[in-house]
Amino acid sequence: MTDRPLRADARRNRDAITAAARELVIRQGPGIGMDEIATAAGVATGTLYRHFPTKQDLIESIVADLAEAIDRSLSSALARVEDGTDSAVDEVIALLHHVMIDMRQERLLRFAVAGVAEDSLQQIQTRGRAAVEQLVAAAHRDGALYPDITANDVALLLSTAPTDAMSEVAQSRWLTLARRALTPDPATGDREPSDRS
Repeated sequence: MTDRPLRADARRNRDAITAAARELVIRQGPGIGMDEIATAAGVATGTLYRHFPTKQDLIESIVADLAEAIDRSLSSALARVEDGTDSAVDEVIALLHHVMIDMRQERLLRFAVAGVAEDSLQQIQTRGRAAVEQLVAAAHRDGALYPDITANDVALLLSTAPTDAMSEVAQSRWLTLARRALTPDPATGDREPSDRS
């Protein structure tokens, strides 16, 4: 592979290959054949191999695209908190919403490539955790979270969020309950839920 900028037609081919690979890996797993990916992308097998000499290269590329999308999203959230456009606690709740509802395909991709691209997935998790820790720290500075809430708690909520099989109404209710579990009620001066030890 080369670091030179790709011609427009080569860029289109590469994008078609990664889009097809992403879809097929999500649906059928990483055992999908390169020929099938090439057919779905509408390119010759040789074209696919010119861009991605091995299937591992292709999988690493689609995971790198996923990492870039997640980084952009988290960087935007941190920037909004930094410039005062939004509060840290609102960005934490928005993150829960984004992961649960908007990022279904990304979740499916992570599950599909688990065990095949572990190092890349670990890097995504590490960078994501660092951003969540910053959001939680900022929300604590604002007094917007219960004092004992940590980034681990947010990660726990993310990992146990409702599945896609649940209705949008149920998912929305879960988000409401998650916010209540994380944030004190300023109207009552509540600083600790009664069931916390």
